[in-house]
Amino acid sequence: MKNALLMIAIAAILGGCASAGNQKLAEENGKTVAQKIQENVTTKSEVQRHFGDPSETSFTDGGLEIWKYHLTDLSADAVNYIPVVNLFGSSASGTKKELVVLYDDKGIVKKYSMSESEVSQKTGLFNN
Repeated sequence: MKNALLMIAIAAILGGCASAGNQKLAEENGKTVAQKIQENVTTKSEVQRHFGDPSETSFTDGGLEIWKYHLTDLSADAVNYIPVVNLFGSSASGTKKELVVLYDDKGIVKKYSMSESEVSQKTGLFNN
């Protein structure tokens, strides 16, 4: 019985946090990104050196390239640790960061945006 409870406790601790995306964004905010990216100055290679490869690339109708970087950090909510209640669903909350960079036709940053927002994920009966 003790072993089963220990295994459940370890699983809860290990399963309590999840992070997905570009870890280089973890310590970034609007101010720190502004120190690394200047519109009409910073090049693609400089952005790549600071943040790595983008998680997504796309193009505007005019052919300009857009790079996107994402990071989502979630932690399990307290309801997940309530016996029996957690059988009916789970809940996690945290933050999502997104950096979007638009380049001109010469590979220079034309515009960029850094955003951070609160996010939550719910499953089962907690999913409304």
